[in-house]
Amino acid sequence: MTTPSLHSPVILDVAGTTLTAADRRRLAHPLTGGVILFGRNWQDRAQLTTLCCDIKAVRPDLLICVDHEGGRVQRFRTDGFTHLPPMRSLGEVWMKDGKGGPGSGALRATNAATAAGYVLGAELRACGVDFSFTPVLDLDHGESGVIGDRSFHRDPRVAALLAKSLMHGLLQAGMANCGKHFPGHGFVTADSHTDIPVDQRGLKAILADDAAPYGWLGTSLTSVMPAHVVYPKVDKRPAGFSSRWLQDILRGQLGFAGAVFSDDLSMEGARRIEGRSVSPTEAALAALQAGCDLVLLCNQSLGDGAVLDGLLDGLASAQAQGHWQPQPASEDRRVALLPQTPPMLWDDLMHHHAYIHALWQLP
Repeated sequence: MTTPSLHSPVILDVAGTTLTAADRRRLAHPLTGGVILFGRNWQDRAQLTTLCCDIKAVRPDLLICVDHEGGRVQRFRTDGFTHLPPMRSLGEVWMKDGKGGPGSGALRATNAATAAGYVLGAELRACGVDFSFTPVLDLDHGESGVIGDRSFHRDPRVAALLAKSLMHGLLQAGMANCGKHFPGHGFVTADSHTDIPVDQRGLKAILADDAAPYGWLGTSLTSVMPAHVVYPKVDKRPAGFSSRWLQDILRGQLGFAGAVFSDDLSMEGARRIEGRSVSPTEAALAALQAGCDLVLLCNQSLGDGAVLDGLLDGLASAQAQGHWQPQPASEDRRVALLPQTPPMLWDDLMHHHAYIHALWQLP
């Protein structure tokens, strides 16, 4: 087993439902800090559990991640996994007091959000997954197709309290959380997977609205993912490559002390910085130097995986040449995201009173 480096910032993907020799080699690399799973890595619960065990056999400290929010962003949907509702449905519950009187809808919604977080985290952990990139803190301005019903609500106060409740459920399951996409992706129409969105609002307007939940949730968030969105009145770089956003505002002004992940560096929004095309290695270095602790590069393991190998080799070369220095504090923040308690076995979970009760609370 390769000894972990001082800082293992790369989160990468693996090709299929079992590990290849190339997957194992990349996972053992000292700059690799974790793996993100996708639908192609899923066959059934037994296979997923075996895959996660095999990943941990390569390096026990690797963080096994997935995008598993509920609604249309849920990688595992069969063989017993609960079909979790989109987060917008929780916001809709909030707005319906019914016969319960003023505020009763909000109380039902926060209870349902905690239940959703617990079910989400407990089911994943029972199969060996450590971490999900959730909750979405973006506000529903009615403009963004890529965000849409992934958002809790238009009102940042509602979004923040529902996110806090969902994070409470994750915590009950022994899972950390990730607020995304800082400082907000919901206002822009363009999709950063295929374009470079631009938000023309000023800093004061953004902090008072879309970014407000990040300040209110400072004691609850364990990690944050910035948006591949440019806010030109604040910085000409996308937020994930901006020390202004990550160091001055997120850490300095808002006081955030947890881990910062880049969003996927293969997305179109990460392909150009200040009008210049960049390689994945250049993008990773820019993100790390701006203040990210961890960088994601997704869907590159298929075929020969040359892009992943290039990133690992490029970062190693940059370190050797003094262009990038590992950060022990970043490594501490990565390791802090690993679960601290053993998971419940799936069969035990299915009969666990708290889990059954949580299922009843889902909208």
